Amino acid sequence: MATKAVALFLFLVLVVAAESHRPQSDEPPATAAVHGGKRRKDAAAPTHIHFFFHDTVSGKSPTAVRVVDPPSSSSPMSFFGMVNVMDDPLTEGPEQDSAAVGRAQGLYMGSDQAKLGFFQAMNLVFTSGDYNGSTLALLGRNCPLDAVRELPIVGGTGAFRFARGYAQLRTHWLDFRTGDATVEYDVYVMH
Repeated sequence: MATKAVALFLFLVLVVAAESHRPQSDEPPATAAVHGGKRRKDAAAPTHIHFFFHDTVSGKSPTAVRVVDPPSSSSPMSFFGMVNVMDDPLTEGPEQDSAAVGRAQGLYMGSDQAKLGFFQAMNLVFTSGDYNGSTLALLGRNCPLDAVRELPIVGGTGAFRFARGYAQLRTHWLDFRTGDATVEYDVYVMH
């Protein structure tokens, strides 16, 4: 019996030793195939992307339009029940005529009965630079009057396949009369 136990122990030691000396790829085969075999050398560090989001709800050419009005019983400060659809420009700087980096396409709806709070679902569609043709999907709560907000990144396409991370939002400019706003985005994404 002791001979069988020693033989089994030696067999297990050999298996473990053989596995530990087998050449390893930088990434699992499934991931390598999906990414075309390319992986960022600093894959543990998030990518930081900075831009400005321009939400224009007023004027002759709005980039966000209301498709559902809030019920009359809703608090006028919360916009509870309102739904807007957007195709907002993303730019390098805070000016509307700054270089374009992409579009924010999706919707936001008043989802807080007590204060201004939106449920926001959108794709950041990059149209220039290193991420041209790639997208990031964001989904979460956005309270525009808070100094800093976070929206989680729940996925992406192109260079951002398997993306996860978050976006920090800061209101750069807000016109309380029209509702137009410019929001600064700092995006941190693992991909």
